[in-house]
Amino acid sequence: MDKTEILTERIKLRLIDVLDLESIHNLHSLPETDAYNALGIPENIEETKSIIEPWILENQLNEIKNYTFAIDNKSNGTFMGLFGLKLGNKKYKRAEVWYKIHSDYWNKGYATESLKAILNFGFETLKLHRIEAGCAVDNTASFKVLEKAGMIREGRLRQVLPLKSGWSDNFEYSILETDERKKK
Repeated sequence: MDKTEILTERIKLRLIDVLDLESIHNLHSLPETDAYNALGIPENIEETKSIIEPWILENQLNEIKNYTFAIDNKSNGTFMGLFGLKLGNKKYKRAEVWYKIHSDYWNKGYATESLKAILNFGFETLKLHRIEAGCAVDNTASFKVLEKAGMIREGRLRQVLPLKSGWSDNFEYSILETDERKKK
């Protein structure tokens, strides 16, 4: 099993495991974290388990293509959210990132700190060329995180996100290994 851990000043990103089930279920059950997420709120913890089991199995492969990290507070070990890095075809050396932060930790810089760490991991460790992300156009907090980390808005996809509020447009972002980015 891959023991990938990424440490920053305040957080530890580590691959999720079955012990995270309750924390992830709690995160997925919050209406405020579901507002811009197409996953939906799980009906019960068994539904959450069925969602994360493939993520956990993927994290155990010799060659991971979809990293799913828990974001933990480095000082006390508290679970704060999830961060994903989905690798594309090796030839293109690109990946897509996604994240979901518990609302208790919003507006404190944890998402930006996590994203910067993941970008560094992607470019420096995995030797990627391009990392992409998308977010609902009304999700101001999320696109501010992407921009603070140096990602560039490339476009807008019309009505691609099936949210509870209806179909939403999505902003598309990317950053290249050669782009200026803040590493810390």
